[in-house]
Amino acid sequence: MTHLSDTICALATAPGKGAISIIRVSGPETFTIVSSLFSPVSHTKEWFAQGHTLQYGHISHNDELIDDVLISVFRTPKSYTGEDSVEINCHASVYIQNQILQLLIQKGARLANPGEFTMRAYLNGKLDLSQAEAVADLLASSTEAAHKVAISQMKGGYSLELRDLREKLLHFLSMLELELDFSEEEVEFADREQLQTLVDDVQRRIHTLLESFSLGNAIKAGVPVCIVGEPNVGKSTLMNAILNEDKAIVSDVPGTTRDTIEDVIAIQGVSFRFFDTAGIRNTSDKVEILGIDRTYEKIKNASFVLLLIDVTSPIHIIKKNIEIIKKRMSADAHLIILVNKIDLVTEEQLQDRFSSSVYSQLTDDDSVVYISAKKKMHIQKVIDTLVDGVQISNISQHDAILTNARHYEALQQSHEALEKVREGIDSGLTHDLVSLELRQALHYIGSITGTISNDEMLGHIFENFCIGK
Repeated sequence: MTHLSDTICALATAPGKGAISIIRVSGPETFTIVSSLFSPVSHTKEWFAQGHTLQYGHISHNDELIDDVLISVFRTPKSYTGEDSVEINCHASVYIQNQILQLLIQKGARLANPGEFTMRAYLNGKLDLSQAEAVADLLASSTEAAHKVAISQMKGGYSLELRDLREKLLHFLSMLELELDFSEEEVEFADREQLQTLVDDVQRRIHTLLESFSLGNAIKAGVPVCIVGEPNVGKSTLMNAILNEDKAIVSDVPGTTRDTIEDVIAIQGVSFRFFDTAGIRNTSDKVEILGIDRTYEKIKNASFVLLLIDVTSPIHIIKKNIEIIKKRMSADAHLIILVNKIDLVTEEQLQDRFSSSVYSQLTDDDSVVYISAKKKMHIQKVIDTLVDGVQISNISQHDAILTNARHYEALQQSHEALEKVREGIDSGLTHDLVSLELRQALHYIGSITGTISNDEMLGHIFENFCIGK
């Protein structure tokens, strides 16, 4: 755990040469320590008297000028950490950065631990725990979609949803426990029908959040797209066409791709992780069999499966391949059938071969696109279908979308506890036992925002932050 009595400092910008660097200082002795090094050009002794101001001056040591700097002043509680803080804007010389940090440490500050500024913001009530975790997600975001979701969490949209659920459950818990105090009088403060309705509503809202995890996690880590099909159907050619580079080896020899080839590309604000997989067929080659097993594993974990079909393949083989792939996909995944090599047939031949009966196993979530990977025909349509499937345009900064595995597990446990509450009400369970399960549900929800936390959990969350944040 951090010591809030310490004054901490760290480089907040990337180390190395550049135009400007920012060094953060935060804690109770911030102004005293910085004043011992900094001389404002205004010659005002209490240059830090007013927050949200900029002060220009010099940092010196033993009458030797270190650098001309611009200092941003933030007074408690109106700062990122909730403490007295400054940001020293200096020239980005490695020597200057190190000199200023060494002088701050000599005067009584210590170097901040990873994530300590954000941890102090949490401990001082400036952020809840889910918002603090969103700060790390925001720093790691590399696409529009990841940025939108991180901003939404950091601004508290997700926290407000959890807070509302928790307050409603707390109200009924207090009523139940009040009944326990008056158990001899057999007074009922908590209406059982209202509690049942509330539990159903909270479970429904938690279920909605849990369902959003597949989208949220995909946006955060990259949407997994698995390219599958028989050998020599054009999977590697398609991969190269989408990435616009020769990533995968293309050959007429069946079974060229024996292991999964992966690459990531950002398309229209969404990060996609493409997997070119081993061709699916019956084979006695042990290495190829391992590759096919990995293909099936990737299919199971994919958000989108691109099933490539040779336009000349027999219809019964096409139907069989669709059936095999559909059985191995997760329930919420999308299948996009890509009929490849259409440059080898005429439009009339294409229409004659592929009637609606060919795709009888498909659902409304599945799609069919006719392409030529080799000629790069209709590749943009494949990309547009993927982007439309993610529905990035429907995501706003006010949406509550689950992206964190820790939160997902906590909400699952809360949902299970509420299910026991609902069953307890139906079976006439005693007040104290219903109250116990309700407390469990509240505990798990509270662990997400940090209403309930411990040192070990906080250490695990903040240890992966960068120093200076």
